[in-house]
Amino acid sequence: MAYWLMKSEPDVYGIHHLEEEQTTLWDGIRNYQARNFMRTMAVGDQAFFYHSNCKPPGIIGLMEVLETGLVDPTQFDPSSKYHDPASKPEAPRWDCVRLAYRGKFRDLLSLEDLRQSYQPEELAVVRRGNRLSILPVDDRIAQDLLKRLGSIQ
Repeated sequence: MAYWLMKSEPDVYGIHHLEEEQTTLWDGIRNYQARNFMRTMAVGDQAFFYHSNCKPPGIIGLMEVLETGLVDPTQFDPSSKYHDPASKPEAPRWDCVRLAYRGKFRDLLSLEDLRQSYQPEELAVVRRGNRLSILPVDDRIAQDLLKRLGSIQ
């Protein structure tokens, strides 16, 4: 099992949305490196839900990968802001995964807290200027994060 950190803006799609829906397609990824990380995910992998572009940003919940290698439907939808007119149904460029809600942590672990505890080479989200929405998390760091975050609700 691998661990990931997946970012989303809480007003666009927050942990409360996932809690209500219980599962979701993690679609709309339009960065090749983030897409390639997603392509290496396996069923059963765990992902930290990270609220970004808010005050304060940080880890708020936990998700589990249910399905991988799904075609991202938003790339073919002209009304979607993630529409990609160059992507064709016979050769789609963009994938997505299905994730399940596993819980919300009692307290958010803020980016500032993360920066005080981890070096950029240990946890990529603390690297200044990092904008990737999907990042791998080393198992040792993931275990430490889970200890610090406590049980999920």
